[in-house]
Amino acid sequence: MSFLKVGTKAPDFSVKDQSGKLVKLTEFKGKKVVLYFYPKDATPTCTVEACNLRDNYTALQKAGYQVLGVSTDSEKSHQKFITKEKLPFTLLADTDRKLHEAYGTWVEKSMYGKSYMGTARVTYLIDEKGFIQEVIEKVVSKDHAAQILGTAGEPAVKIAKKAVAKKEAAPVKKLAKKAAKKAAKKK
Repeated sequence: MSFLKVGTKAPDFSVKDQSGKLVKLTEFKGKKVVLYFYPKDATPTCTVEACNLRDNYTALQKAGYQVLGVSTDSEKSHQKFITKEKLPFTLLADTDRKLHEAYGTWVEKSMYGKSYMGTARVTYLIDEKGFIQEVIEKVVSKDHAAQILGTAGEPAVKIAKKAVAKKEAAPVKKLAKKAAKKAAKKK
């Protein structure tokens, strides 16, 4: 299965979060959503990605985003991960992989010559009307917030893309300020 395309309607879902509460995409109508898929709680690269989103959470919120992380881990695993890393956003426990399959993120992988099925590290940016605005297939875990802000059409796109290309920490606070100014001008 391939990833969903920009401009397509994001498949609705009904998945439990870390607290056992059912979360549906339709609850976010009128809001922008970062739906990021990651392989496993508390593993090195997944922790770096989650902490980058945590550290830049205010900037993401100022840009209008709600953040939802998705893995096949259990609610209990998510609770531990959130507590340990002080994550301020929701993690969805897609234990039956239905959400992964709907978004094309349950894929064949290979390591040391052996094939197995697992989660592709992919992020979908979903607009206020429920359509896929952007697909980030090559996630840079340590700069993921900058990738999200940079691909969202914010005024500092060039700055963020250059920083991500150079694998530098992007000036996310600067991006957030510019995005907030742009949003204020629109009102």
